[in-house]
Amino acid sequence: MLWLLGATSLGCVGIGDGGESPMPNRLIHEQSPYLLQHAYNPVDWHPWGEESFAKAREEDKPIFLSIGYSTCHWCHVMASESFEDPGIAEILNRDFIAIKVDREERPDIDRIYMSFVQATSGQGGWPLNVWLTPDLEPFSGEHLLPTTGRPRTSGIQYRPPAHRRGLAAGTGEDNRTRRSDSGLTLRGG
Repeated sequence: MLWLLGATSLGCVGIGDGGESPMPNRLIHEQSPYLLQHAYNPVDWHPWGEESFAKAREEDKPIFLSIGYSTCHWCHVMASESFEDPGIAEILNRDFIAIKVDREERPDIDRIYMSFVQATSGQGGWPLNVWLTPDLEPFSGEHLLPTTGRPRTSGIQYRPPAHRRGLAAGTGEDNRTRRSDSGLTLRGG
């Protein structure tokens, strides 16, 4: 399908060649320009809030929390490389409750999870990506996670279903990879 992108007050909106619009995710109802930029990602983003936390508890799924802001260059790079990728979106949607936060709108949330990532990895920055229990306890986190590893970063790598090896949280150590049963691998760089 050929996609045309047009900037609107809601951010980028895709219009298919057949005139249909893709289904927006839950961020379509938010006010933040940053969150609205992600309203048409194939990732089923949820806003920060009790409804999202309850869904994680009810489905017994970990939370994938991504924090960024609208003028963040690397946030846009990660969105383009990862969150617009249908294979990565499929895994995030199936195995996690994906929550997107605008750090300019919620500096309190950013401060809590940035402190965790800095303490556990020795690094910090945006986009900030943290894996949480359904009770909001962080268990792993990294900043920029491009689809392929770059020097000094971790990478999200998608393998087709026949080669699935799993989601592995970045370790903060070079040349280490942990895997489970999904098709998403986070590789320490």
